[in-house]
Amino acid sequence: MTDTPHDALFKAAFEKPEHAAGLFRSLLPATVVDAIAWDTVQGEPGSFIDPELADRHSDLLFSVQLGGRRAFLYLLLEHQSTSDPDMPLRTLVYLVRIWERFRKEHETEPLPVILPAVVSHAPRGWTAPRSFHEVFEPNPTAIPGLADLVPSFTLLVEDLAHLSNDEIKARALAAFPTLALWALRDARDGRQLLKNLGAWGAAFAEAARTPHGVAALAQLMRYIVLVSDDLHLDAFRAKIREQAPEAEQAAMTIAEQLRREGRAEGRVEERAAMLTKLLMLKFKSLSAEHEALIAEATAKQLEQYVERVLEAKTIDDVFR
Repeated sequence: MTDTPHDALFKAAFEKPEHAAGLFRSLLPATVVDAIAWDTVQGEPGSFIDPELADRHSDLLFSVQLGGRRAFLYLLLEHQSTSDPDMPLRTLVYLVRIWERFRKEHETEPLPVILPAVVSHAPRGWTAPRSFHEVFEPNPTAIPGLADLVPSFTLLVEDLAHLSNDEIKARALAAFPTLALWALRDARDGRQLLKNLGAWGAAFAEAARTPHGVAALAQLMRYIVLVSDDLHLDAFRAKIREQAPEAEQAAMTIAEQLRREGRAEGRVEERAAMLTKLLMLKFKSLSAEHEALIAEATAKQLEQYVERVLEAKTIDDVFR
């Protein structure tokens, strides 16, 4: 699966069982919360998302004791700009994959309950169906007796676009995952991010004091810098210095790292373009295989290829 900035921040914030547990406790009905032994939450390996949907969804799976039996908590991030109207159907597919894996490992045991939750940061909020019955026409509940014949479940949805700063802070979460929810909500809009930054100074300070807090803030800052379309770094740094001085060093370290990466990427592109031009001048054409070799090459490899062009008798001599 190809990591996106959304995926990386989501997993850094919620792959720890205690952080995922805090999010589920804020979403589940109180009676279900009381039935779960929260000290038994454990991370489970694997992803159940189709590879072609990796740029839209991310997932994490946890096991837990529910009513004295093993159950699963399944947490999804939908990182699209709009809600997926087929999300209940896609979630059902993911749930079936979890059950299928369980059945292969436990041939005679009853199937476990799976509680699915979705974190959505679509700017306009969640507009997709929440229950599986809503994707059908007619709705199974519209005809007496039909609902019992059609599979049914409801998604728990953390709709970040409709949560205020105070509502996010009210979640039973540690500082870093709380900041991650804020960043997922605001980071794509630089002006909105700066507008709300003042509300999060205390959370930044709390996160900085935790073990590995600087690394966590660096992950957060990297996400913000990568996804914000119109964020001015100078204004961001000034606001960070004013509202969250504990995070300034992490913010500027990441900003400088990304600048270096950008310069390195620019050098790679320049060398790739130079090599392509030289090869076309000397050998008149490039095969798809040679184009792929250029696209995958590092800056050092490209430099070596350029040096070989003058003496190479064939194009293959360049890449040998």
